[in-house]
Amino acid sequence: MIFLRVLCACLTATLAGYALGRLKFPFKNFFFALILVPMMVPVQIFIIPQYLIVSRLHMMNTQFALVLPGAVTAFGTYLCKQAYQSLPSSLEEAAELDGANIGQRFLYIMLPLTRSSLVSLSIFTALFAYKDLMWPMIVAPKTNATTLTAALSRLQGQFSSNYPQLMAGAVMAVVPMLVLYLILQKQFVEGIASSGGKL
Repeated sequence: MIFLRVLCACLTATLAGYALGRLKFPFKNFFFALILVPMMVPVQIFIIPQYLIVSRLHMMNTQFALVLPGAVTAFGTYLCKQAYQSLPSSLEEAAELDGANIGQRFLYIMLPLTRSSLVSLSIFTALFAYKDLMWPMIVAPKTNATTLTAALSRLQGQFSSNYPQLMAGAVMAVVPMLVLYLILQKQFVEGIASSGGKL
């Protein structure tokens, strides 16, 4: 589930970021402002519309329901837009003079240069998906279709809790994200530094 969410978020963010950062088209600033609106309001506002979409598609208790909210990310689009804008335009102009079309310029010239930003986005998206609690409890109440965080919350009883089991599960939940960050630490720091974002 996390891999699919990261893949969708990176794909949509890098395509939208490239379009908003490098291409010229009418109402570009308006569309960018529209994309930034979800960053300015609390995430909880979107829960009811997303729930209605998942419910009417009959996708409750499925992986699709867990992936849907993070498939398109405003933060990722902003991060990729900043990364593409920081690249010199002479690279694209040289590729255009060599006969490369827009797809080739994006795929072979610009995309490899923003690899560190995509790694940063992947880590952020994986972290957000991994620690998400409310959404999996709403759309995936069955234990076989939920995430680890939501499953851990079910270990706590109403009147008593098995704290050793709960703490062991919490430690196991921390390990994957810690390992992922340690492996990709260099790219993560480079991506944040080159995109102009702040930690």
